Amino acid sequence: MSSGNGTREQESIVITGIAGRLGRLLARRLHRDGRYHVIGIDRRPFLGKPKDIVHVQVDIRSKKAQDVFRAGHITALVHMGVMHNPRQSEEEHHSWNIAGTTRLLEYCQRYHVPKVVVLSSANVYGPHPDNAQFLTEDAPLMGAQDFPQIRDLIEVDHLGSSFFWKARDIETVILRPVHILGSVRNAPSNYLRLPLVPTLLGFDPMVQLIHEDDVIESICCALRPGVRGMYNVTGPGEIPLSAILKELGRPVVRFPHPLAKPVLHALWRFGATSFPVPELDFIRFVCMVDGSRAREQLGFRPRFSLRETIRAVQGS
Repeated sequence: MSSGNGTREQESIVITGIAGRLGRLLARRLHRDGRYHVIGIDRRPFLGKPKDIVHVQVDIRSKKAQDVFRAGHITALVHMGVMHNPRQSEEEHHSWNIAGTTRLLEYCQRYHVPKVVVLSSANVYGPHPDNAQFLTEDAPLMGAQDFPQIRDLIEVDHLGSSFFWKARDIETVILRPVHILGSVRNAPSNYLRLPLVPTLLGFDPMVQLIHEDDVIESICCALRPGVRGMYNVTGPGEIPLSAILKELGRPVVRFPHPLAKPVLHALWRFGATSFPVPELDFIRFVCMVDGSRAREQLGFRPRFSLRETIRAVQGS
């Protein structure tokens, strides 16, 4: 995009969830690039915000969020503001994730935003004993079958996919990264930081991991002109859960699965853990995806090795 005098104008990119760890990483990456004017929408404060990044501290469902798009000249939306807190009520989850995402997509269509990137997760496929070895983007999203807390994430993914087909003049990209490790406060990283890590007797699933900075790289690839579609985003390889814990030197306590469920349920009920019972399936069954489409069409390649990715949880 060029102005009348031939100089290149900055592209304005809106990031929802900018105050979260991944949001801050993306904002700083785009800010350093120099081509982008970054506008963040997040009701949380943005600690350590660079002075020329705009932070609109409002709810994504509010009219003030619409004003960001109404002002015009937005060239892309990166939607990372999905609520994952399993202790929030189902009503709040649904209102924030579904109603909020629906409004954002409506704004993009109404105000002619040419690019939309939705950060989903490979967890939408769900861990199951009968999963194919590597699931493609065409596989059914079965994550909510035994995990109601992930239902909204699947609905957000479906909203993005429907928007892809409905708004053909907008380049819509849905990214489904595997387990993200780093300083992020998500379930995989929090699990691997536990001082005593629980595992299930008789189960040692293969796991796919990706470094948080590689997720940011995949988003930057998705922002390139001409890119559209659904993409699984994989890291440097697959590894047994036991090998991850050995690499980190974490002490392990092994539970029989029939005992683990009531123990975790009691801990969850009394607020002694942040892991709901359905999370057990992720350390029990396989959920691995095929990332070849992202490699071939996005040109995405992870920059961090498997060892670097695993050890990313230690520096947080």
